[in-house]
Amino acid sequence: MRISRRAFAAAAVAVVLPLSACGSGGEGGGSSDASGKVEGDITFQTWNLRANFKPYFEGLIAEFEKKNPGTHVKWVDQPAEGYADKISADAAGGTLPDVVNVSPDLVAPLAKAGLALDLDKAAPQYKKEYLPGAWAGHRIPGLPGTYAFPWYLNTGPLFYNKSLFKEAGHDAEKPPTTYDDLFADALQLAKKSGGKVATLANVPTIEDFGRYGVPLMNKEGTAFTFNDGKGVELLTRYKELYDAKALDPQALTATPESSGKKFLTGAVAMNPGSALDLGNFKKQAPSLYKNIGITDQITSTGHVNMYVMGVMVNAQSKRKPAAVAFAHFVTDAAHQMSFAKKVAIFPSTAGSLDDPYFTKEDGTDETRVRVAAAKSLKTAVNYTPVLFSEQMKIALRNEVAKALQGKQSPKEALDNAVKECDRLLTQQG
Repeated sequence: MRISRRAFAAAAVAVVLPLSACGSGGEGGGSSDASGKVEGDITFQTWNLRANFKPYFEGLIAEFEKKNPGTHVKWVDQPAEGYADKISADAAGGTLPDVVNVSPDLVAPLAKAGLALDLDKAAPQYKKEYLPGAWAGHRIPGLPGTYAFPWYLNTGPLFYNKSLFKEAGHDAEKPPTTYDDLFADALQLAKKSGGKVATLANVPTIEDFGRYGVPLMNKEGTAFTFNDGKGVELLTRYKELYDAKALDPQALTATPESSGKKFLTGAVAMNPGSALDLGNFKKQAPSLYKNIGITDQITSTGHVNMYVMGVMVNAQSKRKPAAVAFAHFVTDAAHQMSFAKKVAIFPSTAGSLDDPYFTKEDGTDETRVRVAAAKSLKTAVNYTPVLFSEQMKIALRNEVAKALQGKQSPKEALDNAVKECDRLLTQQG
């Protein structure tokens, strides 16, 4: 299921459409006109949601069809494994569903190929209903529009182990709130524990560079820029952590799951997570749960990172009015709110995060995490560029690893990563 913060982080995949599917971008494949009567048969595709939410979606579809007589929605659900490949094959074969559940990186090549409807043209009246950062989540550099309705969002706090912080001489009630504090605390904790306890378990990713305030791409979306002075500064500081064992020695090969296990066993002092993780702590590590501290993501920009899912309309749909109406229906405030109460995600609609469900604490840690996350989401951004493919993530990770191991300087590593990512960028679309 692609709901938890960790699932969002781990499952972003890139689609490279066959050349036969490529167009000139924008609405190359069909008219942007979505006016007209809402009627006819459309197909709606979700991403690994049937197993857990079948009654919800069946009820949603029935409600839409009742509200719009003469419409029929066929729901198909694809497994998480191979979803990008399935979309790519459907796009190339002309069998893309009318309404498709996408993430920003999946919608980018479809928009470039003229297969994603530009909502700024086709349905501009809906823009004001969504959080600005969420609506912007499906914009593509180099193209003029917005190519999917924002759907559910997620973000999460940083969890920290209070007992490990106390042992290092830190005030456990005052966790780091700036990068300077984080790096200083991490070095002290590693020193006090004789290198046995690291503070962080993951190497910096593109979103970490974004949170640090590094410009990631040029405005035109034609080149990456994370090898600037600030980017080099961040990687240099991570190298200091790695050398001092304040960054876990196995960070170079870590996965979100392995990092989570390190945090559970007390080998790592801090780890990102979500409200879903608290239940795991309570069940699997009760002693850790008693010592859990919860703090905000650390950022130099004032904006935390968010993960966003969207609902795209096929620009070549023969039932565009119905497809747009249904995509909006799925993502409107009322239906996002009802979905958010079934699972730990957040609505992308303006005003929804002011609901008492997201603002009032009841004394439980779960609610505390939900309230804090909801507050931060109002101004959150998706730092990962929509054009940053899975291959690019691997290229960055490989070069970062070389820098941490001392095989090349942080500057050389980021220069090489940018060069490779720019090369991959020219192959897209």
